Parts: sequence; C-alpha cells; structure tokens
Amino acid sequence: MKRVTGIGGIFFTARDPVALRAWYRQHLGIDVQDWGGAALRWVDDEGRPVAGTTVWSVADAANDYFAPGKSSFMVNYRVADLHALLAELRKEGCNVLDRTDDSEFGKFGWVIDPEGNKVELWEPPPGS
Repeated sequence: MKRVTGIGGIFFTARDPVALRAWYRQHLGIDVQDWGGAALRWVDDEGRPVAGTTVWSVADAANDYFAPGKSSFMVNYRVADLHALLAELRKEGCNVLDRTDDSEFGKFGWVIDPEGNKVELWEPPPGS
C-alpha cells in the first residue's frame, strides 16, 4: 500500500504571526493571503503548472490546532488512501487520533509520532 506521496503543507506557530508573515512576504516573496498562509502551486522543470499544491501557513501560538502535539509545527503529508493508512497505522500500534475530517478540501486524519509531534495525513480530493 502507498503511504506518503508528498508534502501537502507546512504549518507552524509564531508569537507574532502578523509580523512573521510580513517578514516572509517581504524577504522571501511568499504570497501570504488574508487567511494567514499561501498556496504554493507545483510546477515542472520548465515552470509549467502541474497538479498539486503545498500549503504554507503561520498560525498564532495561542492556537491549539496542533494539540495534543507539543511542537510549534506540523507537517501535512499527502496520502493515497487515508482510511486504509489509518487502519494500518492502528494495527502497527501507532497513536492515531480518533477524529477524521472529510470536506471539499479532502480527507484529513492525524497520528502522533514517538516524539509527540502531531502529524497530519491528507488525502486530496480527486484532481488535486
């Protein structure tokens, strides 16, 4: 079974997310949107668009979205079949969170790694 097929997003927190987003916009050219992040569209070696996006986002450190993880970051990994992978991870004894989300953005599930980091698993909607 395929497991991780790519990175869907990088999320991290900051004490002053507004200032940090501005720094990334000014110095690294990241097109930060009003929602607090950017959708980095994939391109091939020639710069032509291909299917796929990686989300980059800075959240307020007071946000508890990464709980029960203790880190200030969370990586979102693209997966081919979320529910099958979560079932396999449970069989392997991993700390899989009971909650999943299913929306127009795809299917999401979470596992806690051995260091206590919350890892987001994302099955994109068809065509993404």
